[in-house]
Amino acid sequence: MATEDEGPQSRLRRSLLMGMAAAPFAGLLPKTAFAGAPATSAINTTGLAVTDTEVTVGILHSVTGTMAISETGSVEAEKLAIQQINDAGGILGRKIKIIQEDGASDWPTFAEKAKKLLVNDHVAAIFGCWTSASRKAVLPVVEQYNGMLYYPTFYEGLEQSKNVIYTGQEATQQILASLNWVNKEKGAKTFFMVGSDYIWPRTSNKIARKHIEGHLEGCKVVGEEYFPLGATQFNSVINKIKLKKPDVIWMDVVGGSNVAFYKQLKAAGINLDKQLLLTISVTEDEIDGIGGENIAGAYACMKYFESLKNPNNEAFVSAFHKMWGDKTVIGDVTQAAYLGPNLWKLTAEKAGSFDIDKIAAASPGIEFKGAPEGYVKIHDNHHLWSRTRVGRARPDGQFDVVFETPDLIEPNPFPKGYQ
Repeated sequence: MATEDEGPQSRLRRSLLMGMAAAPFAGLLPKTAFAGAPATSAINTTGLAVTDTEVTVGILHSVTGTMAISETGSVEAEKLAIQQINDAGGILGRKIKIIQEDGASDWPTFAEKAKKLLVNDHVAAIFGCWTSASRKAVLPVVEQYNGMLYYPTFYEGLEQSKNVIYTGQEATQQILASLNWVNKEKGAKTFFMVGSDYIWPRTSNKIARKHIEGHLEGCKVVGEEYFPLGATQFNSVINKIKLKKPDVIWMDVVGGSNVAFYKQLKAAGINLDKQLLLTISVTEDEIDGIGGENIAGAYACMKYFESLKNPNNEAFVSAFHKMWGDKTVIGDVTQAAYLGPNLWKLTAEKAGSFDIDKIAAASPGIEFKGAPEGYVKIHDNHHLWSRTRVGRARPDGQFDVVFETPDLIEPNPFPKGYQ
């Protein structure tokens, strides 16, 4: 309790010391700006949810429905990145506050929740979406209300926006690279495509078909089938695959449907040590539900695998397991989701502001040298320079990396001749 002869400065010092002792992080001073932090009026000129001590962001993924198997890891990675940033002092003197919404594997819900985050909550950034359908639903919302979305999933390309940073790979970095690899290294000539029935698989397979039949000598597509999200009956297409005997089963089925597909494939007697299967959609996250024994031998083309050996990844995996448990796994999109808050932090610090237009303008050239996948950099087109890798699934649910591009691949979301 203050004494009567205690002056204003002494009372202030006493109250600050008491506040510091009660705060969970050293230097977190409730109701007081961080020492040396820029004034809120200087770094937030557009009415975002930024105070003297906090900046609010949104996390928007499916934690229910068929896509939860894939998107839960993204939520975990984004929260890990944000906790690490906060532990290190925050951004521009502010700690990050999270408002999380559930897209519920439903594209109109994604659009509704994105509008809520931008219009009602005034978040400074949204980390979210997984499927291209959810991104396409959210895109006009973030453009209309001038938000910034960090999107973590590998996707079909053919898109570029001032209001999106794409931290996954586009088609030239994943689809074309994987087809070139399987044709050159495995001598593959015939392909049977199986995908989920929405934007990403259909557009990806359109691009893949053009590459297979127009750029790979003597190659052709011998089958192409699509299934609704959440589908669980694949015996018919598996019988067609057995009849056609393709060199490669080319897979872009997403979400929980993968569990049924790979179990039914194994039950039908298809041995993935003998039948080559190449997926561009199954990561360690999905294998956690599929079961390693049901997919062992399959190949996946991604830019990241949990088994990568480098200091950045070893630190990331350790921190992820410490926060979410030793039994959790980390897939490509999970790692790309981790990049989002880190890239946003670096960009805000470069821009000296949270204003969306300034973040958009400052993004090109941002480098994240601590990325678990290795060094990445934001291109002028808001995609990332990154390496492409091919891994082979093991019974324990991890991948052995069997191929890696020697250099970063420049992102090209609008490849000539594939649109």
